[in-house]
Amino acid sequence: MSSTKVEAQPAIVIRPHYRTDFSNSDPQNALSEAQGLAVALGLSVVHASVINIRKIIPATFIGGGVIESLLIKIKETNAKLLIIDADLSPVQQRNLETAMQVKVLDRTGLILEIFSLRALTKEGRLQVELARIVYERSRLVRTWTHLERQRGGKGFLAGPGERQIESDRRDLSDKAVALGRQLEKVRRTRRLHRKARKKRDCPIITLVGYTNAGKSTLFNRLTDANVFVQDMLFATLDPTIREVKLNQDLTAVLSDTVGFISNLPTELIAAFRATLEEVTEADLILHVRDIASPFSEEQRQNVEQVMAKLLEQSAKLPPVLEVWNKIDLTDSETREFLTAKAAKQETKPILISANTGEGLEELTAKMSDLLDAGHCVLQLTIPPGQSDAFDWIQRHGRILQCDAIEDSSDLDCVIKMDRPAFNKFKSTFPKLAPYICG
Repeated sequence: MSSTKVEAQPAIVIRPHYRTDFSNSDPQNALSEAQGLAVALGLSVVHASVINIRKIIPATFIGGGVIESLLIKIKETNAKLLIIDADLSPVQQRNLETAMQVKVLDRTGLILEIFSLRALTKEGRLQVELARIVYERSRLVRTWTHLERQRGGKGFLAGPGERQIESDRRDLSDKAVALGRQLEKVRRTRRLHRKARKKRDCPIITLVGYTNAGKSTLFNRLTDANVFVQDMLFATLDPTIREVKLNQDLTAVLSDTVGFISNLPTELIAAFRATLEEVTEADLILHVRDIASPFSEEQRQNVEQVMAKLLEQSAKLPPVLEVWNKIDLTDSETREFLTAKAAKQETKPILISANTGEGLEELTAKMSDLLDAGHCVLQLTIPPGQSDAFDWIQRHGRILQCDAIEDSSDLDCVIKMDRPAFNKFKSTFPKLAPYICG
């Protein structure tokens, strides 16, 4: 699959709906989302509809009657592209293109095209290219229909050699390995950066949420950054990290991540693991929700499913704070209902508008409280002979205040550290007292 220029091309979008689908997924909402993806790619959607199917046809995914009606619609609208909001097999995609005489994209291919268009940084382009290769490798059958074998050597007695498709598949595999090595360097660099931040005792806050939930707008509000913001799906692709001052004593690092979406292709989860490691290594996760959307609950479930995949290998489960964004788009009755609903939850969500700034002071205070939870504040007298203790505290904790005691060479210090560091400090410097974690 190549990143061809598709701007302004007329496209038809269809959403297959199975009559036996008993999930909570609303087909019209899914269709609207697929249209949003097409618009995000710069396409002109000339027709969109939900089609009911009883079963999947192995050769073409959809039945002959649907194909005939789509052929009529393609001729009427002069569409150049057919988008099917489902995952097609390589054979189904090839057969549909032959029958329709237009390019066919499935859901994964559509999202990959958007990512190819939006990736700006070297890291983003590497991740998209790796996902594209994994996707394309299974679709070589669409290009090499003849599958002839190359000769293994000269003369009539030479062996049959290998199929062209096998050679191309091997080339793509080699490219994937090379890209994987480059992305491993990205992971190592990110780990070094996180290690440096931890030495400074700088906690990491990561924004997650459904695409177009308002994460980048909130990120800009909190950090005075200038991240690209637009009302479209996947407006943000490349990760951005900035410092944010939460209070006089606490500075954190805020990380904006790519938006999640229902049925996020597994190729993208795997390829973007280097970026999404910011989620697994976070000290606090802000789950930003578009609370004004009628499908906010369904979007929450989709985000949590992706989060579960990311965190299943993680030994640490960071706390999650829900941020109910776009409260300014709700009426007074809905706002009153949401406020009462939030108050009943164990970890109370914070209602905000990243657009107007409403609720951001409460959000900042809540972030500070959650990051401070489990930390100890100690008042210690450090004699001159314990300079190693002072160095240890600088590496593993944070010095809030340190003053020289009159008529003495001792230092009277107020320090802060998390409980694991506090326990380690006690065992490393048993002669320093008091050991009260307050």
